[in-house]
Amino acid sequence: MFALVDCNTFYASCEAVFNPAVRGKPVVVLSNNDGCIIARNAEAKALGIPGMLPFFQVRKQVEEAGCYIFSSNYELYGDLSARVMKLMEPYATEMEVYSIDEAFLRLHCKDYQVHGHAIKDMLWQQVRMPVCVGIAPTKTLAKLANHAAKKIPRLKGVCVLDKPEKWEWLLARIPVDSVWGIGARIRKRLNEMDIYNALELAQSDARWLRRRFSVVLEKTIRELNGEPCMDVELAPEPKKEIICSRSFSYKITELHELQQAVSLYASRACEKMRRQKGLTANLWVYLESFHNGERFYRHRFVKLPCLTNDTRLIAEAASDALADIFRPGLRYKKCGIGLLDLCTKKYEQLDFYAPQQSEKSRTLMKTVDRINERYGKYSVQLANTGIQPKWIMSRNFKSPAYTTRWADIPVVRC
Repeated sequence: MFALVDCNTFYASCEAVFNPAVRGKPVVVLSNNDGCIIARNAEAKALGIPGMLPFFQVRKQVEEAGCYIFSSNYELYGDLSARVMKLMEPYATEMEVYSIDEAFLRLHCKDYQVHGHAIKDMLWQQVRMPVCVGIAPTKTLAKLANHAAKKIPRLKGVCVLDKPEKWEWLLARIPVDSVWGIGARIRKRLNEMDIYNALELAQSDARWLRRRFSVVLEKTIRELNGEPCMDVELAPEPKKEIICSRSFSYKITELHELQQAVSLYASRACEKMRRQKGLTANLWVYLESFHNGERFYRHRFVKLPCLTNDTRLIAEAASDALADIFRPGLRYKKCGIGLLDLCTKKYEQLDFYAPQQSEKSRTLMKTVDRINERYGKYSVQLANTGIQPKWIMSRNFKSPAYTTRWADIPVVRC
């Protein structure tokens, strides 16, 4: 059996872990630069607080409702996610971390209902993280079981679909576009074939639909009928491209500030690339602005002289590309960098006449990563990223870094 463990309103729940005063109270979490509401707990939803809207449009409504407001605290969320995943490992024979707040577990036990409640109770006791658990013979059914665990109160956060009559009852009540992997475009085409709910999809001819859609839809149909077609992925596939971009806290007009930003984003992207032992010879840089009500967008592709993971070379190339597409007199709100066509050293094509990244460069990058891992992010960084730049993302409602900064460690008096 597969289990999907999903944290409830993860960002909002993280804010309540070290701040008991907000438990049971409405909480909203904002996106980068406090732009939009990206997370709401159940109490905020019950008050009618809308999600995915610009914060300035609903700020009055949020404040009048007495909501606690938080900026995104990614350091806290990442650390609590790691704790949750680590604590679940003994409860499974195999585990796939699917996202920051979800994980698939392969289970072998006598009573799945008891086991599901044991996971749920343990995470609340150890981390104060509320979760729901869906258990079924396939990953697709486990997704739907988790959905039922969230929506049906009498299940108390754990749903086990261990018999065909159980999942067929649920599938008949689930719209087809709520099935994992079925988007709006596929839903429209399925509706034209009189397939409106998940049970109708499960009872369709899988091979016939495969010819009209893809093998992915055929696997989904088989999974809805209890036939496992997707296994737990223990090691995720390395990414083929890495993109890093952010909006600024204010509109930038100076080239040197934009170059500071793109150098910092290049450092972040290169660190992620080296983590998967990647190399690149192609990168992409873009600038975005609004002028007289019109959107201004320019980009540039750059071909590097060799495959590399050296932050210095990539940041320099990105800064030069940015200077080429920069236009004075505009107020820029965003820039970004993308590392494209990533490969590993295993597939690096050596050329007798072409330059190669030196071993000295590779060793330097490994050393920088080890220092930053041991002493904290950006303990060592490029000088051209600036020192305490003003354009850095604003988070005016950010909670303390309870788990990653000595000064913010909670003090308990008893």
